[in-house]
Amino acid sequence: MLVTANKKRVHLIVLAAAIVFGTSLPGQSETGDISVTAVSGESWIRHLHRSFADTSMGRTWNLGPSPADPGKDVTSWQLDLPASFPAPVITLHGSDLYRMTCQGCHKESGQGAPPEINSVIDPVRATSVAVTTARMKASGREMSSAEIAAMAKESKAMLLQRLHVGGKHMLPPTLSETEILSLFAYLEQLAGIPGAEKNQITVKESSYRVGEHIVKSTCHVCHSATGPNPSPDQILKGAIPPLSVLTTRVSLSGFVRKVTSGAPINMGSPSTYYRGHMSVFSYLSQEEAASAYLYLIRYPPRP
Repeated sequence: MLVTANKKRVHLIVLAAAIVFGTSLPGQSETGDISVTAVSGESWIRHLHRSFADTSMGRTWNLGPSPADPGKDVTSWQLDLPASFPAPVITLHGSDLYRMTCQGCHKESGQGAPPEINSVIDPVRATSVAVTTARMKASGREMSSAEIAAMAKESKAMLLQRLHVGGKHMLPPTLSETEILSLFAYLEQLAGIPGAEKNQITVKESSYRVGEHIVKSTCHVCHSATGPNPSPDQILKGAIPPLSVLTTRVSLSGFVRKVTSGAPINMGSPSTYYRGHMSVFSYLSQEEAASAYLYLIRYPPRP
């Protein structure tokens, strides 16, 4: 009876989301300058001509639990979304934007996974006049205040350009100006810039925008937007399902579990349950992962 009740609640959540957001202006939030759009194009690792196994994420991230041995108990897992989900408006801090758009590659510390993924800490510290002045003094280099200010200004311009357009090995972010200001303020705090904790900025956004952040900046690194639905045997050999088929392959509950906790996947021929190749993003909440699922339904991926 409990399982049946939980399944009914999941269906009601999806239906309620369609009704609530379907009757409002699609993709708008209180920031007023953000329009939600569908994810499109090939995955970032395909763009770079790399396989998942060849990336730092594929080599170092938590790949979730192994299947239970025959006769042993399987650890229970339950979808536990708040009664208010999906919330029409969500308050996000710069730290939230970092988790959703940066942490998948740069890790919680911001140090990345060198040499493939560079640290964001030193580039952020280079934007601070106070930090740069202290470094110059520590190294015994004499520079005028004007020279240091010019260096810091140039460093900030370079970093902001990355946050706007990405780089050769960094996928283009999809952040608004307001979001970039909030994220940059958090990056200063993460890098230990003096006084940064007093300058944090919040933004108010929709659940769909939250889902868009996660899908475009984390999921799209490995999953192309569209493509054929791979067979269990193809998945065993390393095929990654496109985003366009995820909501038909798994339920909302299954998606949230896979993203936040990990779950064995049925693959191979004959099909057998294996740990799977997908990284687990335990720093995302169930509500955030569920927002990504609803986003994929409301804004179907495009080629």
